[in-house]
Amino acid sequence: MAGLAPPRSAHPRRRAAPRRPSAAAAAGSAAAPVAALGLIAAGALGVVALWWANTAAVTGAAGWLTGAGRITGLLAGYTAPVLLLLMARLPPLERGVGADRLARWHAFGGRWLVGTVTAHVLTIIWGYALTDGRGVLGEGVEIVFHFPEMLKAGLATLLMLGTGVVSARAARRRLSYEAWYYLHLVTYLAVALAFGHQLATGADLGDGPARLAWYALYLITAALLGWYRLTRPWLRDRRHRLTVAEVRPEGPGVVSVFLRGERLDELRAEPGQFFRLQFDAPGLRWAANPYSLSAPPHPRFLRFTVKDLGGHSAAVASLRPGTRVRAEGPYGAFTARVRRRRRVLLLGAGVGITPLRALFETMPGEVTLVQRAGRPEEVLFREELAEVAHRRGGRVHELVGPRAQVGDLGTALARLLPGLADHEVYLCGPEAMAEEAVRSLRAAGVRRRRIHRESFTF
Repeated sequence: MAGLAPPRSAHPRRRAAPRRPSAAAAAGSAAAPVAALGLIAAGALGVVALWWANTAAVTGAAGWLTGAGRITGLLAGYTAPVLLLLMARLPPLERGVGADRLARWHAFGGRWLVGTVTAHVLTIIWGYALTDGRGVLGEGVEIVFHFPEMLKAGLATLLMLGTGVVSARAARRRLSYEAWYYLHLVTYLAVALAFGHQLATGADLGDGPARLAWYALYLITAALLGWYRLTRPWLRDRRHRLTVAEVRPEGPGVVSVFLRGERLDELRAEPGQFFRLQFDAPGLRWAANPYSLSAPPHPRFLRFTVKDLGGHSAAVASLRPGTRVRAEGPYGAFTARVRRRRRVLLLGAGVGITPLRALFETMPGEVTLVQRAGRPEEVLFREELAEVAHRRGGRVHELVGPRAQVGDLGTALARLLPGLADHEVYLCGPEAMAEEAVRSLRAAGVRRRRIHRESFTF
Protein backbone atom coordinates (compact mmCIF):
# COMPACT_ATOMS: atom_id res chain seq x y z
CA MET A 1 0.00 0.00 0.00
CA ALA A 2 1.53 3.28 -1.08
CA GLY A 3 2.53 5.53 1.79
CA LEU A 4 2.09 2.80 4.37
CA ALA A 5 4.17 -0.21 5.40
CA PRO A 6 1.70 -2.99 6.25
CA PRO A 7 2.37 -5.88 8.61
CA ARG A 8 4.81 -8.43 7.28
CA SER A 9 2.08 -11.01 6.71
CA ALA A 10 -0.05 -8.69 4.59
CA HIS A 11 0.62 -8.42 0.89
CA PRO A 12 -1.34 -5.44 -0.39
CA ARG A 13 -2.48 -5.39 -3.96
CA ARG A 14 -2.61 -2.36 -6.18
CA ARG A 15 -5.85 -0.41 -5.96
CA ALA A 16 -7.50 1.38 -8.80
CA ALA A 17 -7.60 5.17 -8.53
CA PRO A 18 -10.71 6.27 -6.62
CA ARG A 19 -13.50 7.79 -8.62
CA ARG A 20 -15.01 11.14 -7.81
CA PRO A 21 -18.38 10.74 -6.06
CA SER A 22 -21.28 11.50 -8.38
CA ALA A 23 -23.49 14.53 -7.91
CA ALA A 24 -26.39 12.18 -7.22
CA ALA A 25 -24.48 10.50 -4.38
CA ALA A 26 -23.61 13.87 -2.83
CA ALA A 27 -27.19 15.08 -3.17
CA GLY A 28 -28.44 11.85 -1.60
CA SER A 29 -26.10 12.33 1.37
CA ALA A 30 -27.38 15.89 1.82
CA ALA A 31 -31.02 14.80 1.62
CA ALA A 32 -30.74 11.94 4.13
CA PRO A 33 -30.63 14.14 7.29
CA VAL A 34 -33.61 16.17 6.10
CA ALA A 35 -35.59 13.01 5.36
CA ALA A 36 -34.73 11.49 8.74
CA LEU A 37 -35.74 14.61 10.66
CA GLY A 38 -38.92 14.86 8.61
CA LEU A 39 -39.86 11.28 9.48
CA ILE A 40 -39.21 11.89 13.20
CA ALA A 41 -41.27 15.10 13.14
CA ALA A 42 -44.13 13.35 11.34
CA GLY A 43 -44.22 10.71 14.06
CA ALA A 44 -44.35 13.38 16.76
CA LEU A 45 -47.24 15.14 14.98
CA GLY A 46 -49.03 11.80 14.77
CA VAL A 47 -48.68 11.39 18.54
CA VAL A 48 -50.16 14.84 19.17
CA ALA A 49 -52.96 14.06 16.71
CA LEU A 50 -53.71 10.92 18.71
CA TRP A 51 -54.27 13.02 21.84
CA TRP A 52 -56.38 15.50 19.89
CA ALA A 53 -58.63 12.76 18.50
CA ASN A 54 -59.24 11.35 21.99
CA THR A 55 -59.94 14.69 23.69
CA ALA A 56 -63.46 16.05 23.36
CA ALA A 57 -62.84 19.16 25.50
CA VAL A 58 -60.42 20.61 28.04
CA THR A 59 -61.99 22.53 30.92
CA GLY A 60 -60.65 23.88 34.17
CA ALA A 61 -57.17 23.80 35.65
CA ALA A 62 -57.35 20.08 36.33
CA GLY A 63 -58.31 19.40 32.71
CA TRP A 64 -55.49 21.53 31.32
CA LEU A 65 -52.90 19.95 33.62
CA THR A 66 -54.09 16.40 32.92
CA GLY A 67 -54.15 17.13 29.18
CA ALA A 68 -50.60 18.44 29.36
CA GLY A 69 -49.61 15.30 31.24
CA ARG A 70 -51.14 13.08 28.57
CA ILE A 71 -49.43 14.94 25.72
CA THR A 72 -46.00 14.95 27.38
CA GLY A 73 -46.41 11.29 28.34
CA LEU A 74 -47.19 10.32 24.75
CA LEU A 75 -44.27 12.38 23.43
CA ALA A 76 -41.90 10.86 26.00
CA GLY A 77 -43.10 7.37 25.09
CA TYR A 78 -42.49 8.13 21.41
CA THR A 79 -39.12 9.81 21.96
CA ALA A 80 -37.57 6.90 23.90
CA PRO A 81 -37.56 4.35 21.04
CA VAL A 82 -36.58 7.05 18.54
CA LEU A 83 -33.48 7.80 20.62
CA LEU A 84 -32.62 4.10 20.71
CA LEU A 85 -33.04 3.85 16.93
CA LEU A 86 -30.65 6.78 16.42
CA MET A 87 -27.97 4.76 18.20
CA ALA A 88 -28.97 1.36 16.76
CA ARG A 89 -26.18 1.45 14.11
CA LEU A 90 -28.70 1.33 11.26
CA PRO A 91 -26.68 1.43 8.00
CA PRO A 92 -28.95 3.94 6.20
CA LEU A 93 -28.60 6.38 9.10
CA GLU A 94 -24.90 5.76 9.75
CA ARG A 95 -23.96 6.22 6.09
CA GLY A 96 -26.53 8.83 5.12
CA VAL A 97 -26.67 11.02 8.23
CA GLY A 98 -23.37 10.20 9.91
CA ALA A 99 -22.52 9.01 13.41
CA ASP A 100 -21.38 12.44 14.55
CA ARG A 101 -24.66 14.12 13.60
CA LEU A 102 -26.67 11.21 15.02
CA ALA A 103 -24.84 11.61 18.32
CA ARG A 104 -25.76 15.32 18.41
CA TRP A 105 -29.39 14.51 17.66
CA HIS A 106 -29.34 11.83 20.34
CA ALA A 107 -27.92 14.28 22.89
CA PHE A 108 -30.57 16.88 22.03
CA GLY A 109 -33.29 14.25 22.10
CA GLY A 110 -32.05 13.02 25.47
CA ARG A 111 -32.52 16.47 26.95
CA TRP A 112 -35.96 16.65 25.35
CA LEU A 113 -36.85 13.25 26.83
CA VAL A 114 -35.78 14.29 30.33
CA GLY A 115 -37.82 17.47 29.97
CA THR A 116 -40.97 15.73 28.74
CA VAL A 117 -40.75 12.99 31.39
CA THR A 118 -40.36 15.62 34.11
CA ALA A 119 -43.27 17.67 32.75
CA HIS A 120 -45.39 14.51 32.42
CA VAL A 121 -44.81 13.49 36.03
CA LEU A 122 -45.47 16.95 37.48
CA THR A 123 -48.53 17.83 35.41
CA ILE A 124 -50.27 14.46 35.64
CA ILE A 125 -49.87 14.28 39.43
CA TRP A 126 -50.97 17.89 39.87
CA GLY A 127 -53.96 17.45 37.55
CA TYR A 128 -55.07 14.25 39.29
CA ALA A 129 -54.61 15.92 42.70
CA LEU A 130 -56.96 18.77 41.71
CA THR A 131 -59.50 16.29 40.36
CA ASP A 132 -59.42 14.13 43.51
CA GLY A 133 -59.19 17.03 45.96
CA ARG A 134 -55.97 15.60 47.41
CA GLY A 135 -52.53 17.08 48.06
CA VAL A 136 -49.89 16.70 45.37
CA LEU A 137 -47.62 14.53 47.55
CA GLY A 138 -50.45 12.24 48.59
CA GLU A 139 -51.62 11.93 44.99
CA GLY A 140 -48.11 11.05 43.89
CA VAL A 141 -47.91 8.25 46.49
CA GLU A 142 -51.34 6.99 45.44
CA ILE A 143 -50.36 6.86 41.75
CA VAL A 144 -47.01 5.16 42.30
CA PHE A 145 -48.19 2.48 44.72
CA HIS A 146 -51.74 1.78 43.57
CA PHE A 147 -51.89 2.37 39.80
CA PRO A 148 -50.96 -0.61 37.57
CA GLU A 149 -47.33 -0.80 36.39
CA MET A 150 -46.46 2.47 38.18
CA LEU A 151 -43.79 1.07 40.50
CA LYS A 152 -41.77 0.04 37.45
CA ALA A 153 -42.55 3.36 35.78
CA GLY A 154 -41.32 5.25 38.85
CA LEU A 155 -38.03 3.34 38.79
CA ALA A 156 -37.72 4.01 35.05
CA THR A 157 -38.21 7.72 35.69
CA LEU A 158 -35.44 7.78 38.31
CA LEU A 159 -33.09 5.92 35.95
CA MET A 160 -33.82 8.30 33.06
CA LEU A 161 -33.38 11.41 35.18
CA GLY A 162 -30.15 10.00 36.63
CA THR A 163 -28.81 9.33 33.14
CA GLY A 164 -29.79 12.87 32.17
CA VAL A 165 -27.80 14.30 35.07
CA VAL A 166 -24.77 12.18 34.14
CA SER A 167 -25.06 13.33 30.53
CA ALA A 168 -24.95 17.03 31.44
CA ARG A 169 -21.85 18.68 30.04
CA ALA A 170 -20.34 19.53 33.42
CA ALA A 171 -20.72 15.96 34.69
CA ARG A 172 -19.72 14.32 31.41
CA ARG A 173 -16.33 16.00 31.43
CA ARG A 174 -15.45 14.13 34.61
CA LEU A 175 -16.35 10.73 33.21
CA SER A 176 -14.27 8.41 31.08
CA TYR A 177 -15.83 7.14 27.88
CA GLU A 178 -16.08 3.68 29.43
CA ALA A 179 -18.00 4.91 32.50
CA TRP A 180 -20.32 6.99 30.33
CA TYR A 181 -20.89 3.98 28.05
CA TYR A 182 -21.86 1.64 30.89
CA LEU A 183 -24.17 4.19 32.52
CA HIS A 184 -26.01 4.72 29.25
CA LEU A 185 -26.84 1.03 29.05
CA VAL A 186 -29.23 1.75 31.94
CA THR A 187 -31.50 3.59 29.51
CA TYR A 188 -32.42 0.29 27.85
CA LEU A 189 -33.68 -0.98 31.20
CA ALA A 190 -35.54 2.27 31.83
CA VAL A 191 -37.37 2.10 28.48
CA ALA A 192 -38.34 -1.53 29.11
CA LEU A 193 -39.64 -0.73 32.62
CA ALA A 194 -41.69 2.23 31.41
CA PHE A 195 -43.36 0.43 28.51
CA GLY A 196 -45.95 -1.45 30.59
CA HIS A 197 -47.48 1.59 32.23
CA GLN A 198 -47.96 3.32 28.87
CA LEU A 199 -50.37 0.55 27.87
CA ALA A 200 -51.93 0.03 31.31
CA THR A 201 -52.68 3.68 32.08
CA GLY A 202 -52.42 5.41 28.70
CA ALA A 203 -56.00 6.39 27.90
CA ASP A 204 -55.06 7.58 24.39
CA LEU A 205 -53.76 4.21 23.20
CA GLY A 206 -56.99 2.28 23.74
CA ASP A 207 -57.40 -1.18 22.24
CA GLY A 208 -57.37 -0.34 18.51
CA PRO A 209 -54.85 0.68 15.82
CA ALA A 210 -53.02 3.12 18.10
CA ARG A 211 -52.18 0.35 20.55
CA LEU A 212 -50.99 -1.92 17.73
CA ALA A 213 -48.85 0.90 16.31
CA TRP A 214 -47.31 1.48 19.75
CA TYR A 215 -46.49 -2.21 20.09
CA ALA A 216 -45.01 -2.19 16.57
CA LEU A 217 -42.80 0.83 17.31
CA TYR A 218 -41.29 -0.80 20.38
CA LEU A 219 -41.02 -4.31 18.98
CA ILE A 220 -39.39 -3.12 15.74
CA THR A 221 -36.96 -1.01 17.77
CA ALA A 222 -36.07 -4.01 19.92
CA ALA A 223 -35.61 -6.21 16.84
CA LEU A 224 -33.35 -3.69 15.08
CA LEU A 225 -31.27 -3.20 18.22
CA GLY A 226 -30.93 -6.94 18.64
CA TRP A 227 -29.85 -7.42 15.04
CA TYR A 228 -27.49 -4.47 14.52
CA ARG A 229 -26.04 -4.19 18.02
CA LEU A 230 -25.75 -7.90 18.92
CA THR A 231 -26.43 -10.49 16.22
CA ARG A 232 -24.81 -8.83 13.22
CA PRO A 233 -21.53 -7.98 15.01
CA TRP A 234 -21.38 -11.56 16.33
CA LEU A 235 -21.84 -13.00 12.83
CA ARG A 236 -19.24 -10.65 11.37
CA ASP A 237 -16.84 -11.53 14.14
CA ARG A 238 -17.08 -15.20 13.20
CA ARG A 239 -16.72 -14.46 9.48
CA HIS A 240 -13.85 -11.97 9.48
CA ARG A 241 -11.90 -13.27 12.51
CA LEU A 242 -10.00 -10.09 13.25
CA THR A 243 -6.83 -10.24 15.33
CA VAL A 244 -4.11 -7.77 16.22
CA ALA A 245 -1.23 -8.09 13.74
CA GLU A 246 1.01 -5.28 14.98
CA VAL A 247 1.06 -2.27 17.31
CA ARG A 248 3.33 0.46 15.93
CA PRO A 249 4.36 3.63 17.85
CA GLU A 250 3.59 6.85 15.96
CA GLY A 251 4.29 9.61 18.47
CA PRO A 252 3.99 10.54 22.16
CA GLY A 253 1.10 8.44 23.48
CA VAL A 254 0.01 7.47 19.95
CA VAL A 255 0.12 4.04 18.33
CA SER A 256 -1.20 2.48 15.14
CA VAL A 257 -2.94 -0.87 15.50
CA PHE A 258 -2.99 -3.18 12.48
CA LEU A 259 -5.78 -5.75 12.45
CA ARG A 260 -5.54 -8.84 10.27
CA GLY A 261 -8.70 -10.55 9.06
CA GLU A 262 -10.46 -12.49 6.34
CA ARG A 263 -12.58 -11.11 3.49
CA LEU A 264 -12.42 -7.59 4.86
CA ASP A 265 -13.43 -6.14 1.49
CA GLU A 266 -16.95 -7.43 2.25
CA LEU A 267 -17.20 -4.81 4.99
CA ARG A 268 -17.28 -2.10 2.30
CA ALA A 269 -15.45 0.30 4.59
CA GLU A 270 -14.53 3.73 3.23
CA PRO A 271 -11.74 6.14 4.18
CA GLY A 272 -13.02 8.53 6.84
CA GLN A 273 -15.19 5.94 8.57
CA PHE A 274 -14.67 4.38 11.98
CA PHE A 275 -15.26 1.10 13.79
CA ARG A 276 -16.10 0.35 17.40
CA LEU A 277 -13.41 -2.03 18.58
CA GLN A 278 -13.59 -4.46 21.48
CA PHE A 279 -10.31 -6.23 22.28
CA ASP A 280 -10.20 -9.61 23.99
CA ALA A 281 -7.64 -8.46 26.56
CA PRO A 282 -7.74 -7.59 30.29
CA GLY A 283 -9.46 -4.25 30.87
CA LEU A 284 -10.69 -4.00 27.27
CA ARG A 285 -13.30 -6.75 26.96
CA TRP A 286 -16.38 -4.91 28.16
CA ALA A 287 -16.43 -1.71 26.12
CA ALA A 288 -16.43 -1.04 22.40
CA ASN A 289 -14.69 2.26 21.72
CA PRO A 290 -14.81 4.18 18.41
CA TYR A 291 -11.57 4.41 16.39
CA SER A 292 -11.16 5.83 12.88
CA LEU A 293 -9.36 4.13 10.04
CA SER A 294 -5.98 5.81 9.55
CA ALA A 295 -5.36 4.19 6.16
CA PRO A 296 -7.60 3.06 3.31
CA PRO A 297 -9.09 -0.37 4.08
CA HIS A 298 -7.36 -3.40 2.59
CA PRO A 299 -8.88 -6.84 1.87
CA ARG A 300 -6.64 -8.40 4.54
CA PHE A 301 -5.96 -5.72 7.14
CA LEU A 302 -7.26 -2.53 8.71
CA ARG A 303 -5.23 0.18 10.37
CA PHE A 304 -6.37 2.36 13.27
CA THR A 305 -4.39 5.03 15.09
CA VAL A 306 -5.11 5.54 18.78
CA LYS A 307 -4.10 8.22 21.31
CA ASP A 308 -4.13 7.54 25.06
CA LEU A 309 -7.10 9.79 25.86
CA GLY A 310 -8.63 7.35 28.35
CA GLY A 311 -8.19 4.02 30.09
CA HIS A 312 -9.31 1.99 27.07
CA SER A 313 -7.17 3.78 24.49
CA ALA A 314 -4.12 3.84 26.78
CA ALA A 315 -4.31 0.06 27.23
CA VAL A 316 -4.38 -0.48 23.46
CA ALA A 317 -0.65 0.29 23.28
CA SER A 318 0.14 -2.87 25.25
CA LEU A 319 -1.86 -5.24 23.03
CA ARG A 320 -0.04 -8.31 21.79
CA PRO A 321 -0.16 -9.76 18.27
CA GLY A 322 -2.82 -12.45 18.00
CA THR A 323 -5.30 -10.74 20.36
CA ARG A 324 -8.84 -11.33 19.13
CA VAL A 325 -10.83 -8.24 18.17
CA ARG A 326 -14.55 -7.69 17.74
CA ALA A 327 -15.31 -4.84 15.34
CA GLU A 328 -18.65 -3.11 14.84
CA GLY A 329 -18.83 -1.06 11.67
CA PRO A 330 -17.98 0.62 9.46
CA TYR A 331 -19.86 3.70 10.61
CA GLY A 332 -19.95 7.36 9.73
CA ALA A 333 -20.61 9.67 6.77
CA PHE A 334 -17.29 11.53 7.06
CA THR A 335 -16.36 10.26 3.59
CA ALA A 336 -15.81 11.47 0.04
CA ARG A 337 -19.50 10.80 -0.64
CA VAL A 338 -20.54 14.13 0.89
CA ARG A 339 -18.05 16.17 -1.12
CA ARG A 340 -19.38 18.47 -3.83
CA ARG A 341 -16.41 20.62 -4.87
CA ARG A 342 -13.11 19.77 -6.48
CA ARG A 343 -11.01 21.86 -4.09
CA VAL A 344 -10.87 20.28 -0.63
CA LEU A 345 -9.24 21.24 2.66
CA LEU A 346 -8.58 18.49 5.21
CA LEU A 347 -7.99 20.22 8.55
CA GLY A 348 -7.02 18.19 11.60
CA ALA A 349 -5.32 18.38 14.97
CA GLY A 350 -4.00 15.71 17.31
CA VAL A 351 -5.34 12.25 16.65
CA GLY A 352 -8.05 13.95 14.57
CA ILE A 353 -5.62 13.62 11.69
CA THR A 354 -6.44 9.89 11.65
CA PRO A 355 -9.47 9.84 9.28
CA LEU A 356 -8.00 12.71 7.27
CA ARG A 357 -4.84 10.72 6.56
CA ALA A 358 -6.97 7.98 4.96
CA LEU A 359 -9.01 10.52 2.99
CA PHE A 360 -5.88 12.31 1.78
CA GLU A 361 -4.58 9.13 0.18
CA THR A 362 -7.78 8.35 -1.70
CA MET A 363 -9.80 11.49 -2.33
CA PRO A 364 -9.51 12.73 -5.92
CA GLY A 365 -9.28 16.37 -6.91
CA GLU A 366 -7.23 19.29 -5.57
CA VAL A 367 -6.72 18.32 -1.93
CA THR A 368 -4.75 20.17 0.75
CA LEU A 369 -4.12 18.74 4.20
CA VAL A 370 -3.33 21.09 7.10
CA GLN A 371 -2.27 19.66 10.46
CA ARG A 372 -2.46 21.84 13.58
CA ALA A 373 -0.18 20.95 16.49
CA GLY A 374 1.06 22.69 19.61
CA ARG A 375 4.57 21.16 19.40
CA PRO A 376 6.64 19.61 16.56
CA GLU A 377 6.64 16.18 18.21
CA GLU A 378 2.82 16.14 18.13
CA VAL A 379 2.74 16.13 14.33
CA LEU A 380 1.69 12.68 13.13
CA PHE A 381 2.41 10.82 9.87
CA ARG A 382 4.84 13.47 8.63
CA GLU A 383 6.80 11.12 6.35
CA GLU A 384 3.74 9.20 5.21
CA LEU A 385 1.85 12.36 4.31
CA ALA A 386 4.81 13.77 2.41
CA GLU A 387 5.05 10.56 0.37
CA VAL A 388 1.33 10.54 -0.35
CA ALA A 389 1.40 14.22 -1.31
CA HIS A 390 4.29 13.60 -3.72
CA ARG A 391 2.57 10.64 -5.33
CA ARG A 392 -0.87 12.19 -5.73
CA GLY A 393 0.11 15.83 -6.25
CA GLY A 394 -1.57 17.07 -3.08
CA ARG A 395 -0.22 19.59 -0.59
CA VAL A 396 0.57 19.20 3.11
CA HIS A 397 1.05 22.08 5.57
CA GLU A 398 1.77 22.17 9.27
CA LEU A 399 0.65 24.91 11.65
CA VAL A 400 2.84 24.26 14.68
CA GLY A 401 3.13 26.29 17.84
CA PRO A 402 0.97 27.97 20.51
CA ARG A 403 -1.97 30.06 19.41
CA ALA A 404 -0.10 33.29 20.14
CA GLN A 405 2.56 32.23 17.64
CA VAL A 406 0.31 30.80 14.91
CA GLY A 407 -2.23 33.61 15.19
CA ASP A 408 -5.82 33.52 14.03
CA LEU A 409 -6.55 30.17 12.41
CA GLY A 410 -8.66 31.66 9.65
CA THR A 411 -5.94 34.13 8.70
CA ALA A 412 -3.31 31.39 8.70
CA LEU A 413 -5.47 29.17 6.49
CA ALA A 414 -6.18 32.03 4.08
CA ARG A 415 -2.42 32.51 3.62
CA LEU A 416 -1.94 28.83 2.83
CA LEU A 417 -5.00 28.41 0.62
CA PRO A 418 -5.92 31.21 -1.77
CA GLY A 419 -9.64 31.06 -2.44
CA LEU A 420 -10.36 29.41 0.90
CA ALA A 421 -14.06 30.24 0.62
CA ASP A 422 -14.38 27.98 -2.43
CA HIS A 423 -13.10 24.88 -0.63
CA GLU A 424 -15.00 21.96 0.80
CA VAL A 425 -13.66 21.39 4.34
CA TYR A 426 -13.28 18.18 6.33
CA LEU A 427 -12.55 19.00 9.96
CA CYS A 428 -11.53 16.70 12.78
CA GLY A 429 -9.83 17.48 16.08
CA PRO A 430 -10.33 18.38 19.75
CA GLU A 431 -13.52 20.27 20.55
CA ALA A 432 -11.93 23.66 21.26
CA MET A 433 -9.86 23.58 18.07
CA ALA A 434 -12.84 22.43 15.99
CA GLU A 435 -15.10 25.19 17.31
CA GLU A 436 -12.44 27.81 16.59
CA ALA A 437 -11.95 26.37 13.12
CA VAL A 438 -15.65 26.52 12.32
CA ARG A 439 -15.84 30.17 13.41
CA SER A 440 -12.75 31.05 11.38
CA LEU A 441 -13.93 29.21 8.28
CA ARG A 442 -17.35 30.83 8.43
CA ALA A 443 -15.73 34.24 8.82
CA ALA A 444 -13.57 33.46 5.77
CA GLY A 445 -16.69 32.83 3.70
CA VAL A 446 -16.92 29.03 3.76
CA ARG A 447 -20.57 28.00 3.74
CA ARG A 448 -21.70 25.93 6.68
CA ARG A 449 -22.95 23.09 4.47
CA ARG A 450 -19.43 22.74 3.06
CA ILE A 451 -17.90 22.12 6.50
CA HIS A 452 -17.98 18.43 7.41
CA ARG A 453 -16.99 17.77 10.99
CA GLU A 454 -16.07 14.65 12.90
CA SER A 455 -16.25 15.12 16.67
CA PHE A 456 -14.48 13.34 19.56
CA THR A 457 -17.09 14.29 22.16
CA PHE A 458 -19.49 11.73 23.67
